Amino acid sequence: MTLTIYYDGQFWIGVIEFHENEKLKAFRHIFGAEPNDTEVLEFVNDRLLNIINNRKQIGIEDKKKLKKKINPKRLQREVAKEMQNFGVSTKAQEAIKQEMELRKLESKKRKKECNEALKQKKWELKKQKAKQKHKGR
Repeated sequence: MTLTIYYDGQFWIGVIEFHENEKLKAFRHIFGAEPNDTEVLEFVNDRLLNIINNRKQIGIEDKKKLKKKINPKRLQREVAKEMQNFGVSTKAQEAIKQEMELRKLESKKRKKECNEALKQKKWELKKQKAKQKHKGR
């Protein structure tokens, strides 16, 4: 699991990349103003697991290579190279996009159900008023 915090020009955003069952899941959290160390630590300790558990995400296929023992100098070079990279991986962006689409569809479904219920209620009220007029009240 990795947490990458970067500035996108307007907000500070944290991207959580999480591997589970050969699938990559990525979640986005907007911090707003630049988070200090205590805010990041509080986020990791308190809210991180809730974000991962509460969101439904299928994930993207990601076959992670088996990790074998790596030379310490090579590891240092890779860490330095990774520190140079800003932002998030394209796989993580895909996973976030997929989650957004899923939430969009769920929201659309909820709105449609709500609108149907509202139409039904209005129709019933209209029928009730028509009956009362017919009775002469």
